[in-house]
Amino acid sequence: MLHIEQITPQLTWRLRHEVLYPDIPIYKMWMDEDDDGYHFGAFTESELVAVVSLFSKGSDFQFRKFAVHPSVQGRGMGKALLNYVIAFAKAEGAQRLWCNARLPAIGFYLKSGFKQTGETFSKNGFDYEIMELMLN
Repeated sequence: MLHIEQITPQLTWRLRHEVLYPDIPIYKMWMDEDDDGYHFGAFTESELVAVVSLFSKGSDFQFRKFAVHPSVQGRGMGKALLNYVIAFAKAEGAQRLWCNARLPAIGFYLKSGFKQTGETFSKNGFDYEIMELMLN
């Protein structure tokens, strides 16, 4: 059974490291803006299997560092967490929810109603496209 709750930024670091940046030391998983964001974790039993961080600038919300443990990928955990974040952002008055999607993840976001913006960039060896979902 999946359970989603708000967590501390520190609890996101292990999965950020394992899933997104295994070649970077774990202490570099902390972001300056972590203290100003919302952080969510998806748990099966008592195991943390997915994390995401959400940041707001007025009615514009961005989620970052979305990581789902490989052992549960493809089982709906990421979709459930994304749906939770969408509902949370709406409840907080968000008009737009967006992310920097790694290119292999674009299909995942398209299935949840996100649109491609055509804005692409590369950073730290990864290629990204900005994806957005209008919530109003």
